[in-house]
Amino acid sequence: VEFASPTGEAAPIDPNSYKLNDPLNKQFVNNPKVMDKVKDTLSPEEIKPSEYKAIFFAGGHGTMWDFPDNKKLAQLTAAIYEQGGVVGAVCHGPAGLVNVKLSNGAYLVANKTVAAFTNEEEEAVGLTKTMPFLLESKLIERGAKHTEARNFQAHVVVSERLVTGQNPASAIGVAENIVQLLK
Repeated sequence: VEFASPTGEAAPIDPNSYKLNDPLNKQFVNNPKVMDKVKDTLSPEEIKPSEYKAIFFAGGHGTMWDFPDNKKLAQLTAAIYEQGGVVGAVCHGPAGLVNVKLSNGAYLVANKTVAAFTNEEEEAVGLTKTMPFLLESKLIERGAKHTEARNFQAHVVVSERLVTGQNPASAIGVAENIVQLLK
């Protein structure tokens, strides 16, 4: 597992996206080896898609600005998917998928069932007007079939080799499904 970010610099961790009273989150942020990877990420330009079987987009509100217009990240994602790899994303991570086009010109999410942070959840946290776009709406605009659970409840969707989750409660389920697809 390697960590990448749009710029290859330290990947910011959105403090509103995790709680340290959760044992898995605490284990993650208290692991010096993991945190070293977070602080020293690869850039998309440094990654050779042929060397990877999966790519995963973590969430957090910052991804709404960092992921969608990164052309290299979109190309990398398309290449991994088209070589038979798995693409995963959770919460706001699917923002990294909204501009991914396959070699046939179709959006990766077109005609696939997905889950992502919903418009209703965005309204519930009071950030609807802050976001550059509403993720659920953009995915639907790109041809995705968006499904959802109640606000802030876990909801994971597997559509071919695309694994998406609605919110932080979906993270473990997304990871487990990615691992299953890689077996």
